[in-house]
Amino acid sequence: MNPIVVIPARMAATRLPDKPLADIGGLPMIVRALRQAEAAAVGPVVVAAGDQAIVEAVEAAGGRAVLTDPDLPSGSDRVLAALDAVDPEWSHDVVINLQGDMPFVPVETIRALAGLFRDQPGLQMGTLVAPEMSPADRTNPDVVKAVVSLAREAVQGRCLYFTRSTLYGEGPIWRHIGLYGYTRDALAQAYEAAPPTALEKREKLEQLRALELGIEIWAAVVEAPPLSVDNPADLEAARAWARTHP
Repeated sequence: MNPIVVIPARMAATRLPDKPLADIGGLPMIVRALRQAEAAAVGPVVVAAGDQAIVEAVEAAGGRAVLTDPDLPSGSDRVLAALDAVDPEWSHDVVINLQGDMPFVPVETIRALAGLFRDQPGLQMGTLVAPEMSPADRTNPDVVKAVVSLAREAVQGRCLYFTRSTLYGEGPIWRHIGLYGYTRDALAQAYEAAPPTALEKREKLEQLRALELGIEIWAAVVEAPPLSVDNPADLEAARAWARTHP
């Protein structure tokens, strides 16, 4: 296994304009995400940037960035474009797709995602789940729930479905964490060769395209979702975290 880590980022966030360059404790948010990916040491790291300003911020911090078309429709498309630029020979067989708006993602979380491909021979696609944080998660459509075939005490399991709908009955609710790993073949098959599928459009969850195409997805369990910055309140929470965790 020879992984590469790609972090897609673009400036055009409606709820928090110029989000990747938002200052968090003296560093742009994208640089903090880059630093966590580098510290995980699962493979080389490249930022798939939708804007020149992001490239400049990453390169000023000593990182590697690739400028991609700002009009690409999704982060997966941005990852594909960056891979075409930095690894046209496909020397990296596994791609770890991190999010640039998770500035403090724990290195153990990144390693757990990469570890799925070591532990599950032939795996095409992996992701992460965490336990529900409150009973309200069960009915919140903004919380994506992963339906996972998971044996008692297991920390890895096969994903059967993802949904925004309410899940009923006894048993744990697994919050989906939007970090992914793919083989290069699966990434190209799902997000380059195939159009959006019916379930993907219905739930507004692009991972359902992979399931509909017959690509098996496994999830690793982690303790908690990383802090994600989606709005000004999240940004203030990230800045407060940076002040107490230098």
